[in-house]
Amino acid sequence: MTTATSTRPTRGSGRSVIPTASRGLLIAALRGLADAGMTTRASDRYVAAHLSALRAAAAVVAARAKPASRRTRLRSVWALLADVAPELKEWAEFFAAGARTRAAAEAGIAAAVTERVADDLMRDAESFIELVATTLGIDQQLGLNQLGSNQLDLNQQFNFDVRAIRTAS
Repeated sequence: MTTATSTRPTRGSGRSVIPTASRGLLIAALRGLADAGMTTRASDRYVAAHLSALRAAAAVVAARAKPASRRTRLRSVWALLADVAPELKEWAEFFAAGARTRAAAEAGIAAAVTERVADDLMRDAESFIELVATTLGIDQQLGLNQLGSNQLDLNQQFNFDVRAIRTAS
């Protein structure tokens, strides 16, 4: 199995080479954010939005990280993101700070997240995912005229074409 390992433009295509893993993670991030928008409990929305941002961060790490030559200590995706994409460091710090709140919400502590906090995180996660798509060189408008009915809701809600993410290599 071969996958691309950089986000450099390909010769003559005008597009970036996006690793398969990165495309899959970005698609999962979009789907998770769509699912978050359909939940009624604030804690569930917060968890889903935070996990969506985590998947988007993992997409950047998958595209940019170089394999370690020797055994290194485990690090969070947020720490890795700050290293491989310094332009996203503030986002990494922001979402890393919310990890404890996500853990509390996952543990069922209802008071951990208010409606406002959950809605704010949803908006922040959406902005972050859009920025990740731009960082990875994915044209958000690519293929909007060729939408399948199963992708229409995601595209309308988040201004993305999931099929474009799949084929942007």
